[in-house]
Amino acid sequence: MNNSEFVKQLNQYYTLSKETIQDLLDICTEEYYHKNDLLLESGSMARYYYFIKSGLIGYYTVDEQGNNIYKIFFEENSFAASTAAIIKNEPSDFNIIALEDCSVIQYPAKAYRELLEKHHDLALFHLYYLEKNWVVKKEPLEVSLKYETAKKRYLQLLENRSLYNRLKQHHIASYLGITPTQLSRIKKELS
Repeated sequence: MNNSEFVKQLNQYYTLSKETIQDLLDICTEEYYHKNDLLLESGSMARYYYFIKSGLIGYYTVDEQGNNIYKIFFEENSFAASTAAIIKNEPSDFNIIALEDCSVIQYPAKAYRELLEKHHDLALFHLYYLEKNWVVKKEPLEVSLKYETAKKRYLQLLENRSLYNRLKQHHIASYLGITPTQLSRIKKELS
């Protein structure tokens, strides 16, 4: 298992000691998921954190009409998990699905929590990661969903061309909170 990108991403938030890295790698496994495999099913306990080595992962819930509502997408070199479910030790409200064939580094939440208590540097990594991704990055996204038009949110998604090009139209529409027909109208209006 080649872990260099994983370690590089960890160290972008906080530089970890060799001992901490080794202890973390000792609880990691490399797993493969085929397109449409669920890494986590809504209603199940979230037991793992994931680092995406290759592929694309979606994070979604299902509304009362049975429609998938995508909240976020994770590309290569991203960390993914049902973090709230792990923290609260409750079943997840979200599904995590492979939108492409994926290779991930997977590590158990319980063993990871023990390492957070053992290694101060890993705890600081975790703190800085949560601050950046669950506060700084998430807050503007929530404001955007509440106050901005679907057209403006579409244009923001379009700025990340590599992600946009990998998504199916129904994923984009779901993420924007609109129907595929409404998405077609927006695209037509912009072209």
